[in-house]
Amino acid sequence: MGDEKKNFRAGYVAIIGEPNAGKSTLMNALLEQKLSIVTPKPQTTRRRLLGILNGEDYQIVFLDTPGILKPKYALHETMVDDAYSAMEDADLILYMIEATDPKLQQDPKTNLVLRRLKSTGKPSFLVINKIDRIPKEQVLPIIDHYSRAFDFKELIPISALRGDNLEDLKQTLLRYLPEGRPYFPPDELTDRPERFFVGEIVREKVFEQYRDEIPYATEVMVLEFKEREKGRDFISAEIIVERESQKPILIGKSGLALKSVGERARKEIEAFLGRPVYLELRVKVRENWRKDERILRRLGYGVGLWERPRRFCGPFGRHAKSWSVHC
Repeated sequence: MGDEKKNFRAGYVAIIGEPNAGKSTLMNALLEQKLSIVTPKPQTTRRRLLGILNGEDYQIVFLDTPGILKPKYALHETMVDDAYSAMEDADLILYMIEATDPKLQQDPKTNLVLRRLKSTGKPSFLVINKIDRIPKEQVLPIIDHYSRAFDFKELIPISALRGDNLEDLKQTLLRYLPEGRPYFPPDELTDRPERFFVGEIVREKVFEQYRDEIPYATEVMVLEFKEREKGRDFISAEIIVERESQKPILIGKSGLALKSVGERARKEIEAFLGRPVYLELRVKVRENWRKDERILRRLGYGVGLWERPRRFCGPFGRHAKSWSVHC
């Protein structure tokens, strides 16, 4: 293309690591906008999420991924597969660890991930998160251990929550990112539709409000999303649980617990969309959905292969019984 900018850099950067390492917090901080839901509980992220950072002479396409863990059932397997496939699709890989993890140096999962990193042959970077929670002198032994364990291009200590060293991290990535045209138009932030983020916001509120197994046994499916020129958009979503005994816990006495989830989700959805919405939530039981590959496919897990898009070079384009509350 004749008007193509010289020295423009563009590429995919996968953010991988164990659950609760801060991967979603990091992507949100780099984008300066909340795309990935974030809670203190591990395993909040279940699907790969693409976030696009555009600059005058660069486009970094981040891939936020589920935490790498030892799978216990089919849902976990799809989550781990998603993380490993992101490594294969990326140009650069950020391996994120917690500076506060007491089993940092001896955890066998670490070695497994490092072996997987080596097999990709991709430039990889160690990101040591949560350095604000430990004395500075404790960071050096972590750097020393991992510099001997693997040939990382760079080892970068950060605090994703506080924003410490994030500009250094971005500049490091830009030095290694390949030259080429952007993959997406400059006004794009992600490739996911609005209804995906609506479901994720509802699921985030479930994670925030409930304890023990309830958050992990739930999934959210958006059934209807009707935009209206006048009045509020109509959204109907189904919160899925695994067992009949979980339904009354999620609903609460007189429906108050579910109503609280709906009210808080509606407010955040309205802020995200920038317009008022009418949110209807239903609760439905799908027995052992986390272990049922057929149900998982219906929920969009492990369906087909995510395909990295070609470079952008044309005109801009957008590519059971139930119980319910209304908010």
